[in-house]
Amino acid sequence: MSGWLTWLQTVYTFLALVPFVSFFAAWGIVYGMTKDKKKATSVAIGVTTLFLIGSVSVLTKRLLDSEMGFWIVFLLFLIAGGLIGNLQNRVKGKVDPVKIVRALLRLGFVVLSACYVLLLCIGFGKYIMMS
Repeated sequence: MSGWLTWLQTVYTFLALVPFVSFFAAWGIVYGMTKDKKKATSVAIGVTTLFLIGSVSVLTKRLLDSEMGFWIVFLLFLIAGGLIGNLQNRVKGKVDPVKIVRALLRLGFVVLSACYVLLLCIGFGKYIMMS
């Protein structure tokens, strides 16, 4: 069992370090099975967002020497989910959790992708300045 968990951890680490690989892999697998580009893109965004959460959390931890990276991302997702749910309740009179999750995944993908690129550039700059 230990070998299986080690392999799974290695795969997750690679996909979190290079999240665009997970996007293209998920898109290719779903498109190959369904031949639906819209569904493939939606699933790929959802999968990549999960890897981006881990990646941005680790980059924040490394750059700021803080253990709060994951919790900050988690808190922002909770706040955004509450705001989207409030908006749904005001406009439609009911809350649809599936639409909230879909909106959070899409919004998270855009914001976390930008954060990933920004933190990666800052990390490279910091590494170059230190050496």
